[in-house]
Amino acid sequence: MSVNQKPNRKQQILECLALMLQSSPGERITTAKLAAEVGVSEAALYRHFPSKARMFEGLIEFIEESTFSRVNLILSDHKEALVRCHHILHVLLVFAERNPGMCRILSGDALMGENERLRARVNQFFDKLESQFKQILRERKLREGKSFSIAEQPLANLLVSFAEGKISQYVRSGFTKKPSESFNDQWQFLMASK
Repeated sequence: MSVNQKPNRKQQILECLALMLQSSPGERITTAKLAAEVGVSEAALYRHFPSKARMFEGLIEFIEESTFSRVNLILSDHKEALVRCHHILHVLLVFAERNPGMCRILSGDALMGENERLRARVNQFFDKLESQFKQILRERKLREGKSFSIAEQPLANLLVSFAEGKISQYVRSGFTKKPSESFNDQWQFLMASK
């Protein structure tokens, strides 16, 4: 392959969409605006993606792959349940911080008026994350012989709700209130009543 090879157009479209989501908080992204930003016609966009919903799905797939590949590394590198949960939450918050446009998708802000299946995909992402936390917390009982003052399901839900809240706050603040800000102190407080 040549050094001067053009970047993958599909990838370029997704990167441009993510940057537009970041630079235009609260604004709806149209295919016309996206095509102009990428420097192609709307017809060219549709040669790579059959719909705008598929473009958003491409970004959601990126979020899933990025997050869960890191989750799998954490699970293989660490055995203690609370360390696993801490690292997974931290990875999610740092990913959000480094990808502000993706936060608009995770918070649902960018999906207003879009295809309902996109919101369902984001819900599936958070449901899968909650299931992962629940599994880790259940294994704690088996591996470490320790339980929590509340059941695993409500605690797993609390951890996901915490992350969702931090991500939504980041979007609401116009990407100024960083999700990982004060995380370690907040984690200590959350775990104080374990």
